[in-house]
Amino acid sequence: MSYCLNPKCQNPQNPNQARFCAYCGTRLRLGGRFRALKLISIGGMGRTFLGVDEADDSNSKCIIKQLSLQQQDTNNAQKAAESFRQEATRLQVLGQHPQIPELLAYFEADHQLGIAGEPALVHRYIEGQSLATELETEGTFRENQVRQVLIELLPVLRFIHSHQVIHRDINPHNIIRRPPPESSLSHLPTQKTRKRFYSWGGRGSELFLVDFSAAKLTTKTVLARTGTMIGSAAYTASEQLMGKAIATSDLFSLGVTCIHLLTNVHPFDMFNSLEGKWVWVDYLRQPVSDPLIRILNKMVENLPNQRYQSATQVLGALGLPEDFAAIPVTSLSTTVPPKFDTPTWKCIHTFSEESSGINSIAFSPNGETLVSGSTDKNITIFNWQAKTVVAKLSGHLNVIEAVGFSPDGEIIASSSWDNTIKLWHGDTGNLIHTLCGHSAWVKCLAISHNGQLIASGSADQTIKLWLLKKASLQTTLFGHLGTVNAVAISKHGQLLASGSADKTIKLWNLVTGKLAATITGHSASVESLTFSPSGQILISGSADKTIKIWLLKRDRYLQIPKKPLVTLTGHGNAVKSIAISPQGNTLISGSADKTVKIWHPGSGELLYTLTDHLGAVTTVAISHDGATIASSSQDNTIKIWQFE
Repeated sequence: MSYCLNPKCQNPQNPNQARFCAYCGTRLRLGGRFRALKLISIGGMGRTFLGVDEADDSNSKCIIKQLSLQQQDTNNAQKAAESFRQEATRLQVLGQHPQIPELLAYFEADHQLGIAGEPALVHRYIEGQSLATELETEGTFRENQVRQVLIELLPVLRFIHSHQVIHRDINPHNIIRRPPPESSLSHLPTQKTRKRFYSWGGRGSELFLVDFSAAKLTTKTVLARTGTMIGSAAYTASEQLMGKAIATSDLFSLGVTCIHLLTNVHPFDMFNSLEGKWVWVDYLRQPVSDPLIRILNKMVENLPNQRYQSATQVLGALGLPEDFAAIPVTSLSTTVPPKFDTPTWKCIHTFSEESSGINSIAFSPNGETLVSGSTDKNITIFNWQAKTVVAKLSGHLNVIEAVGFSPDGEIIASSSWDNTIKLWHGDTGNLIHTLCGHSAWVKCLAISHNGQLIASGSADQTIKLWLLKKASLQTTLFGHLGTVNAVAISKHGQLLASGSADKTIKLWNLVTGKLAATITGHSASVESLTFSPSGQILISGSADKTIKIWLLKRDRYLQIPKKPLVTLTGHGNAVKSIAISPQGNTLISGSADKTVKIWHPGSGELLYTLTDHLGAVTTVAISHDGATIASSSQDNTIKIWQFE
């Protein structure tokens, strides 16, 4: 059968030797050479076909990848086309390696085909089966098999890293074993024995690393910039989940792949998120030597700087020479693999107040300005990039507890022990309004994402909802039996969450103004709250030293969680503040134990602990691009952190 490559063709199947599609008239040979035989897969970005190279005397098989630009808007189409072009460029260089599929052709647009603007690339088809298929059909791998996987693939990783490329999607599905020539197996009695021989790494079989669609060219500039998380999540390193893939991310993925092959247990089930460690050894069905266990454990360390820093180092740990190559690569560049700097969160600047603890901070929506509220009754506005103080705002009569920006950045709100909320002009710093109504100090603030509503929580045990533009009280919510320490409004503005010294979290319907639910589970005062960007997850921090993640919604319906999805432990004192990145992939917490911790909210994995503060951390904030963190402390400082 010959398959028509026109994505609009409604009857794409044609006879084998046909030159034109019988339905739409499109030429059936791409570039007059490659014929699609079968559709393998289809997705949002395009289609993949098994094809044949008819210019080759042996009619060798090939893979045809076709990008579907017609399904994209203009901006996304340009990005997709550039990414596709980069994949072809990478394959052109990397395909020189005997264990990487060779690029045969790339078509920016093929007018002969009759489809303008639909790029396609063609690479060599690797005959064989994936390690995922081997695992499914043959069962768990033995130690010698896994060692062979490492021995064959580590030199491939060394090669691609030396060309400044990170694969970013290493997993059992993307490792193909090509069987040896049948003649080399003639001494084995049965076909089953031969199959088992080559799947065990018998002489003559070769492992190929395929699917470079997720691969990325890397430089120091790129490494310092947050990108998009790409890859199969179960095999993906924590820094890659944050869009920060580096060379050791590939080593992590290869390590997790080996662990999966040894256990046949899904990687997510072998990571204890509460303890922050892998427990894969508990799932072993066959003995594995301590040296290999140590090697794999180091490959899958959570922190990049605790892993092997290069494929060469892993080969050394396996007892192989630095210049070892599983398959000789005589015609390729012998460039020495570059040293990759291991990024981490670093304090790039510290703002100091002479004699006042800082209780609250907030980034402006454009990320250029940082505002703080202090025990000295003043609000300070910083240009954190220029490392300068822009203005100080005076007007409160007592300690300032909370500050925040309206979504358009035009208003700064502040609350104080003087029982008031003040609204300030974001540009001029002039006082606009003072909101009075609470009978005790105002502990917390939250402004809705549409900028219409401001919620305040107080030691008078109430929550007040104010119309921001009119500076008028809309309603007062009663129900808590202690100080309201935290309030948060979901992105869509339908839910308000409040946390109190009474150890409860309450959910309020902002449309009706009624209490929707009360959540219990913390054993001490609830100190901080935040919603995930989707609004389906609520995260709470408590004086019981824990962070709890609650599932609130499934589809469009509110559900009342009886227990948290996960409880994060690790802080040694009260969790005073939490913040989540706009992308939803980074959770920040600040504690009275003087530390800032960075977590992956999906897995519950602790990624980093920042220990520069000398006093309790009162607030953490993250910029709207997710690239900068700010933390305030009772040590009278604000620290600015970036991933470098």
